[in-house]
Amino acid sequence: MSEFKFKKKYGQNFLQNKNIVKKIALTATVSPNSLIIEVGPGSGNLTVPMAELYKDSNILAYEVDNSLEYILFDKIKDYNNVHVLFNDFLKADIVSDIKKYSYSNLYFISNVPYYITTPILFKLIDSDLVFEKIVMMVQKEVGDRFCSGVSKKEYGALTVILNYYFNIKKEFIVDRNQFYPRPNVDSVVVSFTNRKDKEKLIDKDFFLKLVHDSFQYKRKTLRNNLKKYDLDKVSLVLKKYGYDLNVRAEALSYKVFVDISNALS
Repeated sequence: MSEFKFKKKYGQNFLQNKNIVKKIALTATVSPNSLIIEVGPGSGNLTVPMAELYKDSNILAYEVDNSLEYILFDKIKDYNNVHVLFNDFLKADIVSDIKKYSYSNLYFISNVPYYITTPILFKLIDSDLVFEKIVMMVQKEVGDRFCSGVSKKEYGALTVILNYYFNIKKEFIVDRNQFYPRPNVDSVVVSFTNRKDKEKLIDKDFFLKLVHDSFQYKRKTLRNNLKKYDLDKVSLVLKKYGYDLNVRAEALSYKVFVDISNALS
């Protein structure tokens, strides 16, 4: 990779440690005859170990940087279970892209470009595709937000929304010195599995807006942040959980927001 010019705009920091790469691939415990989606394969450092570990499954990789084509294709030329689309994943129609594959289970395993971590997660949610498991390496502080508990400083709208959809687990930390070029932060591998028991939402878009509005001013109470909503209905739901309108959003679990959303929808 010494001849390759790394591009900051694509968030290119390539993981060098092969043992860590293999550990990421194994975190998903992919079942036979599956389809794995990867975003940002780069030079194939994760793609190749996945191709070797899961020979009876297909890998569909999205890479936005066309200049990596010669490096990536040289790495994967011996693997007929790897398919690369030089396309922006955030603009891709993934539902249409995967129709050509026959598979039993769907996985997402990726060392994602950090600057689009959250948009990628929301694209996966919006696709309505059922993933057996999602495994991502993200910035450590972002992983802390994903996994934060109620009332902790990292707890926010993103935590609430993701915890409605997924059981989230920090798998292991990856030191910044394991990358080239070296980033300024450590990373963490996080796994997401669908909540089988998640509560029914009457209006998903309304729920998302409600949660974001509730955290609009983090130090303000719901009474202040939700002035434009029917506060009588909000109050009734809060009372059921032992709270009132003077509570801050950071004190409430995702289940409370689901109840408020449904009461107002």
